[in-house]
Amino acid sequence: MSCWETFTGYALRSIGIGERLLPRSDFTLCEHFVLIGSGLIWNLYFGILALSLGFFLANALAVAKASANPWARAPAEWFIFIFRGSPLFIQFFLAYETFVLLPRAGIDIPLGFMTITVATSWLSKAWAGALLVLFLNTAAYSGEIFYGALRSVPKGDIEAADAYGMAGWARFRRVIWPTMMRLAWPAYTNEAIFLFHATTLVYFSGFPAFQQKGDSLYYATYFSAKTFNPFIAYPVIAAYFILLTLVIIWAFGQINKKLNRHLPQASRSRIRLRPQIIR
Repeated sequence: MSCWETFTGYALRSIGIGERLLPRSDFTLCEHFVLIGSGLIWNLYFGILALSLGFFLANALAVAKASANPWARAPAEWFIFIFRGSPLFIQFFLAYETFVLLPRAGIDIPLGFMTITVATSWLSKAWAGALLVLFLNTAAYSGEIFYGALRSVPKGDIEAADAYGMAGWARFRRVIWPTMMRLAWPAYTNEAIFLFHATTLVYFSGFPAFQQKGDSLYYATYFSAKTFNPFIAYPVIAAYFILLTLVIIWAFGQINKKLNRHLPQASRSRIRLRPQIIR
């Protein structure tokens, strides 16, 4: 099988398009790159959706944590503390075990005049359950980042908004929130990078890969187990994630430039690639 035939047969295998059977022997470097790249589709799915949805929840958590109302502040503080204080792998494990224990037929919700049955079996699938855990985890970390930035908004900006007659939502939307984003964006970029790397933990989480349609680490482990040589498959997946990290840095860098476009060139914060050994 040529490399082009391998690409057409396996490039979309992770989402059920193309060859159904995995290669059994005589693995080529092209097969490594194509199949692991196919599995990367799921890593992108988890990362993009969790980051996009988590961004909105993180903003709400930051505002709630900074609120003077204890009914809003306390739940936000506990949510952030729990998800930042416990390991992500443990969150995956507890979520999977909880979803498995839910009734397979669904949960009945009586409304008096009728009963609604809410299906729960889909939560034990990786595409939903693992995504939910990643969404909540990144929302907690991002919420703390945004909260710190919110507390760092210069008082002069707020006083200037008050002088212009802004108050409430208008002041937050036009002055406080843009400044909060500008201050938080470099740290939020690091959180985005970590989130995409953390998607590889889905393979170990217990959430099943349906019909051998797993993520990139699933295919890397498959090749490593068949060839007894981890020094091909795992460097390939590492190369993919290094490229993905560079793309994230570039994309977030463009947003960072837009957030800082009103500042003098010398005062603009830049996003640089700084490898982080320990989070």
